[in-house]
Amino acid sequence: MSSLEQTTLSYRHWLLSEHPSSRSQARLGRAYTMWRRLVANRLAMVGAFIVVALLFTAVFSYQLAPYSPLVGDLKNARLLTPNAEHWFGTDDLGRDIFSRIIHGSRLTLFVVVLVAIIAAPIGLVVGTTAGYAGGWVDAVLMRITDIFLAFPKLILALALVAALGPGIENAVLAIAITSWPPYARIARAETLTVRNSDYIKAVQLMGASPLRIVLRHIMPLCTSSLIVRVTLDMAGIILTAAGLGFVGLGAQPPLPEWGAMIASGRRFILDQWWVAAAPGVAILIVSLGFNLLGEGLRDALDPQGNDQ
Repeated sequence: MSSLEQTTLSYRHWLLSEHPSSRSQARLGRAYTMWRRLVANRLAMVGAFIVVALLFTAVFSYQLAPYSPLVGDLKNARLLTPNAEHWFGTDDLGRDIFSRIIHGSRLTLFVVVLVAIIAAPIGLVVGTTAGYAGGWVDAVLMRITDIFLAFPKLILALALVAALGPGIENAVLAIAITSWPPYARIARAETLTVRNSDYIKAVQLMGASPLRIVLRHIMPLCTSSLIVRVTLDMAGIILTAAGLGFVGLGAQPPLPEWGAMIASGRRFILDQWWVAAAPGVAILIVSLGFNLLGEGLRDALDPQGNDQ
């Protein structure tokens, strides 16, 4: 056995130790165990590959796209079938659909990341505050949450964007406002489970303030469940953004947003089917990737469910 293999085995044994000597060792060991569970799930790795491919495409879209996503050859390249020069064909303005889909991945990633950054912390703060405080604070916050949950997400997003005005920024804001209630519900349920535990009681006896308990001790316990829910919700966020773009309330032309591309291609769906089919398949694949990855993360972060 080589020295490299011996070093790898010893490091693995250190990570999987049942009696960690430090907090860092315990955290690294738990992360390594979760990673092994995730890697063992083939469908989850397929989803991770799709998500990584989306990230790569969005970052290097200018290098990967062979043509401009905004300017086309209306005279000579209008509605061309898929061929060696235009892999996914061209649209009614002579623009290369493959290039537009590649650049559209940037808008998709922009929407997904911003919605997650805005909605998840709001839901986490509302849920943990309601669960730990209880009483009238819990009642008020949860009734507000129920009001948002009473409306279908897409309908509420359409109403908000119609009031704010069309545009990708307003679409992101509307989707974020409609996406935080489920996260608040999950965080509240997790908080109710741990707020009377011996661990929290010990922190209270040490004199920690409620704010410190919520921020330093309860929120980290809710993070894993929140990550899983956010990952699973990515597909819904993408579909909602595409729906807003389809009705003309999301990204505005000539931006290559996938929903808007489907809307512009529906006029040619019978004869030039590739104009609408290509962005539709892109939405399908990316949504499937996030769903597979979310399912894998749920199994990896839930040892009890994984062992059953």
